[in-house]
Amino acid sequence: MKIQFNTDANIHGTEALAAQVTASVEQALDHFKDHITRVEVHLSDESKGKSGVHDQRCMLEARLEGRQPVAVTDHAETLEQAVNGAAKKLAHRLESTLGRLKDHRKKASGIPLPEMEADTELPSDS
Repeated sequence: MKIQFNTDANIHGTEALAAQVTASVEQALDHFKDHITRVEVHLSDESKGKSGVHDQRCMLEARLEGRQPVAVTDHAETLEQAVNGAAKKLAHRLESTLGRLKDHRKKASGIPLPEMEADTELPSDS
């Protein structure tokens, strides 16, 4: 699972911030790492540097093998809270998405074929 880190012009994307965000995302999505090819992290300050309530935004987009991307967004007072909130939302969404896929496959493979009765005659070629 590759993690791509992006910030807007109002957030200084340091190595330390990237490492912290990467660790949080990896921890939250560890259960799904075999299904995810890439996670894109987009951090932004929606108040453009001014103080504001819930102005820090984290958008996470998970690219799944053979499926459409799944994206979530969270707003919070700090970047850490926004990242953690978005990671929890994404884990929940993936659990739902991949769980439905697993249930669908299980149901499809578990459908018994109708049995033919022993005294049923097959049509002949003549």
